Amino acid sequence: MTDKARLLVVDDEAEICETMEEYFTLHGFEVRCAGDGQAMRAVLAGFTPQVVLLDLNLPGEDGLSLTRHLRQNTSAGIIMVTTMNSQVDKVVGLEMGADDYVGKPFDLRELLARVKSLLRRLPAAAAAAPAAVPSQRKKVGKCQLDLDTRTLWQGATEVPLTAMEYDLLAFFVANPGRPLSRERLLELSNRRGDDPFDRSVDSRITRLRKKIEEDPDKPQTIKTVRNVGYLFSPD
Repeated sequence: MTDKARLLVVDDEAEICETMEEYFTLHGFEVRCAGDGQAMRAVLAGFTPQVVLLDLNLPGEDGLSLTRHLRQNTSAGIIMVTTMNSQVDKVVGLEMGADDYVGKPFDLRELLARVKSLLRRLPAAAAAAPAAVPSQRKKVGKCQLDLDTRTLWQGATEVPLTAMEYDLLAFFVANPGRPLSRERLLELSNRRGDDPFDRSVDSRITRLRKKIEEDPDKPQTIKTVRNVGYLFSPD
């Protein structure tokens, strides 16, 4: 990294914030910390993070609400870091737009690896003028996926897309007409330790359908293959 990657840690435990700030600064990151939602918004007013490490169990406004705010107002990647380990909490967080999930206690080296992996997957800022026509756009339902800039477009309007949503769409585009199992999609998500029937895949597919399908309740682009997984139909 020639420029320092920007990291925001949102956690109400001061010791955890100090530890992560020291560790990630040592590894070349520019780090800011916040103890709650109000402090997070204050930091965001003058700092644009590339990745946010977000605790779900916060005083006042909880992490799920903050995940929604971050997804609506920033392009940052979001990793939930929390002691709330139930499947429901994880799925709800992913449905809100989080990219990854790490439970406490965590290993700092693993967390660093996950942050670096997410940074590699984050959409690059488009350098071309709005009128330019990228050469690598693929039709996905009512939208077009730009493989050069890792962005999704509906006409001239960019549709917000998380890093993992992009990875899934790009994988579907590369495998048209081929049934893809949930297990294979979980491998793509670097979540090999999860249950092959983890509903987080279904949650991401539901979000994608809302963005690309003409009628998300009757999907024609990402179809369900019963007892298998999903199939991408470009037509």
